[in-house]
Amino acid sequence: MASLVGQSESNLRQALRIADAMAPCVIFCDELEKALSGVGSQGDSGVSTRLFGNLLTWLADHDSDVFFVGTSNDISKLPPEFTRAERFDGVFFLDLPNVSERDAIWALYRAEFGIPESQSRPDDTSWTGAEVKACCRLAALLDVTLSQAAKNIVPVAVTAAESVEKLRAWATGRCLCANNPGVYARDGVPQPKPARRLQRPSDN
Repeated sequence: MASLVGQSESNLRQALRIADAMAPCVIFCDELEKALSGVGSQGDSGVSTRLFGNLLTWLADHDSDVFFVGTSNDISKLPPEFTRAERFDGVFFLDLPNVSERDAIWALYRAEFGIPESQSRPDDTSWTGAEVKACCRLAALLDVTLSQAAKNIVPVAVTAAESVEKLRAWATGRCLCANNPGVYARDGVPQPKPARRLQRPSDN
């Protein structure tokens, strides 16, 4: 964003031209729903809407070898035209880490914070990677065990349980799964398709 009229749009076009010139490269945009929160409102004189339009056009039309990655904590807040085919190759839902993924995360942060392997880890059901890191950091900082440090951790799956379940319900059948092939399904259970009812010919 810039203070002069038209400068914000010019900044975005210039940034995208630079990305095209640097290809092959990756553009990573974090928390897109916040960056585009003004789309559709006139509170900023339509600047956000014009920026959004410029980005949509570039996503659909650019032929440079630029890989665009965008993340969103709540994709349902993004305009539907943003995620249609030919703008993104795929929309993935990244759920909370499963057991094997948490094992890898624990190993990473044990090594970073010098937590011995002999030290048992706490119940980490529904923990995120950030909560595993926080537990290891607290254990190292306070010189306590992981189980003691875990008493100071309240996972987001508890503090925002309703929001997490709402996102899972929204993503089911709408997004690709980030850690398994195919479409995301809640708890990994494929959603049954409604049976087609065939109309029997009348005897009359």
